[in-house]
Amino acid sequence: MTRSAAAALLYRAGVMPVVTVRDADSAVRIARALIEGGLGAIEVTLRSDAALDAIAAIRREVPGMSVGAGTVLDAGQLQAAQDAGAQFVVTPGTPPVLAEALMAAAVPVVPGAASVSEILALAARGFDAVKLFPAEPLGGAAMVKALRGPLPAVGLCPTGGIVEAQLPDYLAQPNVLCVGGSWLVRDEWLAAGDFAAVRDVARRAAEALAAARDGS
Repeated sequence: MTRSAAAALLYRAGVMPVVTVRDADSAVRIARALIEGGLGAIEVTLRSDAALDAIAAIRREVPGMSVGAGTVLDAGQLQAAQDAGAQFVVTPGTPPVLAEALMAAAVPVVPGAASVSEILALAARGFDAVKLFPAEPLGGAAMVKALRGPLPAVGLCPTGGIVEAQLPDYLAQPNVLCVGGSWLVRDEWLAAGDFAAVRDVARRAAEALAAARDGS
């Protein structure tokens, strides 16, 4: 159930901001800016001490925003993310022991992979939605296009090294459910308290998503 739900969640999101937060208050402001721009999901990476508090705060204070935990590396982090209220979980890679934990998760999970062999191993376990990471170093949209032939039933969320100008190329690929990236929430904007910039880039991303979906 949670695996099929992950594909549906990613498709609804379309574009996934990947954010490393400094504190819960700024996380809430980021989430509000993203919603104002037209994006309804956020991946909060577990790369800071504030991440779990931020996830809980977004769940509590930003209705309508789907908040997930990213950079989940082991079963302990998976459980902590769920306890904090994460509505989905994303991993950068998925060794077998982590795959086993993900299969028992209570929320939708998006396991990470970087090769055909890794995607095949995840598909064999029943996962139908995978994070392709790091997408750009692996070959970018050309890599995504090449994967469609041998792996037509696996939906992808390419993430890693993607910039705003490349978004339409990724969204044009039929096997892409969602595109993830940190370009939507830049460190310099957060340092300056410029949440309007977050809103504006989110709006452009939402417009690119709508254009891609309307043309499909």
